[in-house]
Amino acid sequence: MSQHTVAPQSRSDGGSAAGRTETPTPDAGGLSVVRRALRVESVPLPALGALALVVVLFSIANSRFLTMANVRALADQSAIPVVLAVGMTFVILMGSIDLSVEGVVAATSMVTALLVANNRTHENFGLFAVVVSIAVGAALGSIAGFSVTRLRIPSFLATIGTWQIGLGVAQTLFAGRPPVVQDQDLRSWALKTWLGVPRLAFVALVVVLIGLWVQNMTRFGRYAYVIGGGEDIARLSGINVKRFRTLAFAAAGACAGLAGAMATARSGQGAVANGNGYLFLTIAGVVIGGTLLTGGRGGVVHSAIGVLIMVSITNGLILMGVSPYISQSVQGVIVVLAVTATLWRHRERLRVVK
Repeated sequence: MSQHTVAPQSRSDGGSAAGRTETPTPDAGGLSVVRRALRVESVPLPALGALALVVVLFSIANSRFLTMANVRALADQSAIPVVLAVGMTFVILMGSIDLSVEGVVAATSMVTALLVANNRTHENFGLFAVVVSIAVGAALGSIAGFSVTRLRIPSFLATIGTWQIGLGVAQTLFAGRPPVVQDQDLRSWALKTWLGVPRLAFVALVVVLIGLWVQNMTRFGRYAYVIGGGEDIARLSGINVKRFRTLAFAAAGACAGLAGAMATARSGQGAVANGNGYLFLTIAGVVIGGTLLTGGRGGVVHSAIGVLIMVSITNGLILMGVSPYISQSVQGVIVVLAVTATLWRHRERLRVVK
């Protein structure tokens, strides 16, 4: 049998396909650079651009927006929702959702207030109460994770149940009388600054850095993207999906526990209402930052910037004298537009949030 050798095809332009180079026009080259930059998912450029636009617009509308006093206020207002968003990010990266934020914050706020020096009990565990609060939050998150992975309850239903469990615990501990915090070490988190920045903002920054390390340097963080991108593929690859999804809910609960302690430090008392309003702000921040509700894309930094966008918009509207009700409507419109923008390219394969 004769062998035939196929020679490389010659090209009329004098070069082979492998060796051919094309010189892009300046316009095409510039556009390609922009497109490549926008596709770099590790850097939330769209969210950063949106934050810069918000800052510029409100700075023009009101000269007080970029004053040092208001910047400190923005940092303080962003601290708790940023901590919550870090934990929420890992749940959403896996394609689930956690609606228990307000209940867990309420419960852990009461736990913290009753374990530090207060006017109701003789307990005084000092800042160790914060550790207990984080552990209680992680336990509530684990209950939600177990319900989702073992009992196969949809995450939005399981976490609504956990929300109510947290509220029940908070109401029981509340007993009609809010404990007033007398521990000055805990109160100093919210009352004092470091380098002119509220201490709560530094707590949030540390949580973001830890979350970023977990996201990029640990198996849990890497598997969060794999599971969110395709749970069946992840399972066939040998990943213990149930274990890592449960860990994600536990991590979100731990962040909510820390947020509960921070809320207690800020308000100076344990109160069921300490968690009110954080659910919308947290999920909105995660979504606006660019983390897909269907999972697999986004990250901790994306969510932190998304929270900053939401807090900046709220703050700016207040400075302009806009009614709080109109402000809520504006935030709702922004969230709808953000979800539409982030999911538009994926509409043909859109999945139900698990």
